[in-house]
Amino acid sequence: MKYLMSLLFFVSLAQPINAQTDQSCACCTENHQQFDFWVGEWTVTISDGTYAGKNTIKKIQDKCILQENWTSASPGYTGTSFNFYNATTGLWEQLWIDNQGQSLHMTGKRVGDQMILSTEKKKDKEGRTVFHRITWTRNTDGSVRQLWETITNNKDVTVAFDGLYKKVQ
Repeated sequence: MKYLMSLLFFVSLAQPINAQTDQSCACCTENHQQFDFWVGEWTVTISDGTYAGKNTIKKIQDKCILQENWTSASPGYTGTSFNFYNATTGLWEQLWIDNQGQSLHMTGKRVGDQMILSTEKKKDKEGRTVFHRITWTRNTDGSVRQLWETITNNKDVTVAFDGLYKKVQ
């Protein structure tokens, strides 16, 4: 009887673990799905209609991460980002790394039909405060606008990239 009780105890411990891994999705919450409008295969153009590149955004790691794979129209330039909702901070994060050795870390949140992420503020060589802000806007036709701005001294805005994403049919 003692052996049977011990066996039942260990079986009862194992069941919740199996049930959790088989039937739950830790990243299937509304918060984790806020950036899903960016998932897909895209062609990207700039404001004058010139082809800028192609981008593939897919969900990986049991739907916990949006992985971006960018290929520029400029030969030889590619990059990858990992985007995820950080439940501890309540913010979205992006880590961008390109084949030129550059990286960018941003945090932010969704506001309406926009995902807005920014880097931390830093000082440049001239001592000015600089940060980057990228806004992805979900358009009513299913396209997505990506606007990358560099903000200097909290007031001077320079557009680094303004692209329109259209899904590949």
